[in-house]
Amino acid sequence: MKIATWNINGIKARIDNLLTWLKESDPDIVCLQEIKSVDDGFPRLEIEALGYHVETHGQKGFNGVAILSKQSPDEVTRGLPGDDADEQARFMEAVFSVGSGCLRVASIYLPNGNPVDTEKFPYKLSWMQRLEAFAAERLAFEEPLVLAGDYNVIPEPVDCHDPKVWEGDALFRPESRTAFRRLENLGFTDAVRTVDDRPETYTFWDYQAGAWPKNNGIRIDHLMLSPEAADRLGAATIEKHVRAWERPSDHVPVAISLTI
Repeated sequence: MKIATWNINGIKARIDNLLTWLKESDPDIVCLQEIKSVDDGFPRLEIEALGYHVETHGQKGFNGVAILSKQSPDEVTRGLPGDDADEQARFMEAVFSVGSGCLRVASIYLPNGNPVDTEKFPYKLSWMQRLEAFAAERLAFEEPLVLAGDYNVIPEPVDCHDPKVWEGDALFRPESRTAFRRLENLGFTDAVRTVDDRPETYTFWDYQAGAWPKNNGIRIDHLMLSPEAADRLGAATIEKHVRAWERPSDHVPVAISLTI
């Protein structure tokens, strides 16, 4: 089973690229982030025509996540537990029946956190604490679980082209990286780094300053696997070529293959 994550950076602006990629890559489950669309405005008909079931958790103009799947989920949860007052659409979990039992997949759009001297950074850290609590609770089920999405965290210096450029940025602040390590320490595996420890392994290139042609990228899109999912990991790939398409997202798809 192929599971992918992609920050699409606006579904309406990128629908043609998404449809082309779905035909080319043929994933079984896709976690999208930053769809920037209300649920009713999501272009589901075009996607459903390719054989995908569509679940969305949208928000007008900002944020928003979606899960596309060749198989309809048995259960869908919208919103990260832990703060009933949080209205930002950044999290959705879907549960699928598979040959080995049950597969849980979550689409995550973690807050950016910049500027760090505003309320946005404490919100990011609080959101990560809630994610950690959710993940710990789900681990107790001892089921394959994939937490896939744009984490807005650069885990290590090797995950960016120039660590000095990112010093002080919310994506690379010690607090953010420590929170990410706490998630790993629960027992989650960073799928990409499990199979590829090379430098210059990036998933995001800014639109500014020639970042793409210079390969000045960062790795912030991650698929974190529970032990039961990690045991089934066959491959992990970054589909970098998509960044060279016309009107691209600044992120590219990241995909894993699980034996389920």
